[in-house]
Amino acid sequence: MRFRVNDDCIGCGMCAETCPEVFTLTDAGVARAVRDEIDGALAEKAKEAAEGCPVSAIGYDA
Repeated sequence: MRFRVNDDCIGCGMCAETCPEVFTLTDAGVARAVRDEIDGALAEKAKEAAEGCPVSAIGYDA
């Protein structure tokens, strides 16, 4: 799976708290995905982070 954060990100940090292996906050105060291909249990954890985003700024492809 591939995850991406779009321009709607408000930098709340929820994704980075939920799945720091995949998401981080940049110096600009917004999130970004730090890994390209994710699978298994880590993908499920990253999907949980995406679904918890309050502004739906995280998308993913299978």
